[in-house]
Amino acid sequence: MKDIQTHLENLHAQIVDCEMIRDGATDPRKRELFGRLAEHHKVLAAELEGSIAGSTKPRR
Repeated sequence: MKDIQTHLENLHAQIVDCEMIRDGATDPRKRELFGRLAEHHKVLAAELEGSIAGSTKPRR
């Protein structure tokens, strides 16, 4: 579980990095690319968070 949490933290850091690069980019293609990368990482993080939440629920 610790590895999964570490991976999630890394995804959140990558989201911040992508958004910073996107916001500072002057090239429209670069802005679009890093915007899409940030959104992709957000989807991955949400799926991982859902998986973590599902694994912490008590089993019947």
